[in-house]
Amino acid sequence: MAYRSGEDFTLLIVCTGNICRSPAIERLFRSAFVEGSGITVHSAGTGALVGEPIQPPMVRLLEQYGVPADGFAARRVTEPIVAGADLILTATRQHRADVVDDVPAAVRRTFTVREFARLASAVDPAELDAAAGPDARPAERLAALLPLASREREQVPAELDDIVDPYRRSDEVYEESFSQLIEAVRTIAQVVLGVRAG
Repeated sequence: MAYRSGEDFTLLIVCTGNICRSPAIERLFRSAFVEGSGITVHSAGTGALVGEPIQPPMVRLLEQYGVPADGFAARRVTEPIVAGADLILTATRQHRADVVDDVPAAVRRTFTVREFARLASAVDPAELDAAAGPDARPAERLAALLPLASREREQVPAELDDIVDPYRRSDEVYEESFSQLIEAVRTIAQVVLGVRAG
């Protein structure tokens, strides 16, 4: 299966500063979709603090889960980055709107991460297995999941779609934000990897 971005299926994660939520989601997905999965994950920010590392409270939360947070530098989201992504997952509805305003063609492949997790969990596993084909890599399964999940789109309260922004807030808010994002990442990864939650 050919992907928009080339050899691998490219997953782009977007938040505001690209120093808290989106890099944490990026690193969690990278730890789930290991080398050979065919999935490339990267992140960017709509108002990125370009060149900055991940914020220390988020680093600590990632490291508690054994996920490395080093070697990261924030970057600004650009039209070519969005255009090259096969799936764009954002921290909030506002980020989703910002991405689609800049690149209208991305509307059908742009979701909040919590929204996509909810939609992915509603897809019949047997239907996904059939759509992806036998012995499909995670990349093929994620590509097959996208149109299936899109069918499930519905309006829900914003608080179900958004991940709270912890920047310059307390450790408790960082923990709330991390809890929201890791739950969504786990759900998506389990669906893509064919792991039955339970």
